[in-house]
This record gives sequence, C-alpha cells and structure tokens, in this order.
Amino acid sequence: MTHDNVLLSTTYFGPVQWYQKLHRYRHVWMERCESFIKQTYRNRCVIAAAHGPQTLSIPIVHGATLTRDIRISDHGEWRHLHWNAIRSAYGESPFFEFYADDLEPFFTRRWDFLIDFNDAITAKMCELLDITPHILPTERYSEKSEDTGKTEDTQYPKRHETPDSPMRTDYPAFSDDFREAIRPKHPLPDPDFTPKRYYQVFEQRHGFLPNLSILDLLMNEGNESVLYL
Repeated sequence: MTHDNVLLSTTYFGPVQWYQKLHRYRHVWMERCESFIKQTYRNRCVIAAAHGPQTLSIPIVHGATLTRDIRISDHGEWRHLHWNAIRSAYGESPFFEFYADDLEPFFTRRWDFLIDFNDAITAKMCELLDITPHILPTERYSEKSEDTGKTEDTQYPKRHETPDSPMRTDYPAFSDDFREAIRPKHPLPDPDFTPKRYYQVFEQRHGFLPNLSILDLLMNEGNESVLYL
C-alpha cells in the first residue's frame, strides 16, 4: 500500500519501521528544524549482539539546539567502537561480507553535521534495499495540531542555502507524522507496521528481536530485505 505524505525525524541506521515509511510513502519530509531530542533514533541505533540488543549512540557537540545544526563529536573513538560492534554482531551473518565495503566508510570518514551523516547513510541504505523514496528536507518547523491534523509552521533561518536547495513553499497541508512515534522507548501505536519475523544470527539465544536497525535486516536477508518493508 502506498500513502501520500509522511513527516519523519532523521535517524542513524534507523529501525525497520522507519524504512517501511520510506518505502510506502510517495513523499517523505525529513525533519531538520525541530529542537534536537536526546536518546532517540536521531543519533542511535539498536543491533542484535551476542548478549542481546545493543545500543550504539553517536556523541554530539553540545550547544546547538536545532537538529540541522547538531555537530558530531569525536569523543571516545565511537566510530571504531561502532564498527567493531557491528562486525562482532554480524560477522557470521549471511550477508555481512557482501555489504561490509559499503558500510565501513561511514566509520572511517568524518562528517561535521549529524543530519548530513544520517542523510548519507539513508541514501546508501536505500540503494542497498533497492528503494527510491522521494525525500524532501523541511526548512521550517511544523507543529501538528491535535484536533485537526493540520500543521502550523514556524519559520527558522536556514543554516545554509544553495541554488540546489531553495526555500520550499509547497508543503502539504496534511501529513502523517511519525517524528515522535518511532522511538526506542515507548513507541506510539502504528497500525500500518507489524514486524515480520526473519532469520537472526542469535535468535536461538534471545528469540526474535523485532524492529531493530535496518542493518540487522540487511545483514540477515540481503536483497530480499525489501519484502519485509
């Protein structure tokens, strides 16, 4: 089933549910102008490690408030730690060797801004999933009205503007909003998403772990991953 417009927060190797929205909506609006929220998929993902679910978090530079202005910190050699965790979790999975060369550059290169890093990851994951979502960046904050579902726009100055990224004025009047619904703790109901079981390396130890990072689905199902979205 294909829907029209959806509003999503940015994610770091987002969960299967998040990529389902990319696959099923005609237009995906990626939130850039919200106040950054900690302990969410914006800068963390959850993978299936030998000891169970493991959270990988990107440290950020404190000071900025809007998501588009959040800078990545180099604290704690997190890139090295994250890549080692992914290799440890999925080294024995059916498709790790097939995708390793696509993933490793995200842990050897450096991006200044979290939003740019996440955008690059999303583009690569969509390429590997063989999906082609129409993703549009927001340039102002839209607060959804609880009684009507309409959006109320608050204008913010842009961090940068180029001829390739003009200020948009054709925002949809209505949009499905999953910015706060898709989150690691206490997610909100989503009747369109029912996790489908697939092979996981450590399932015999922990049972099937639903809605993990898209990495988990790719490493275990490869080019058939799109069938689970």
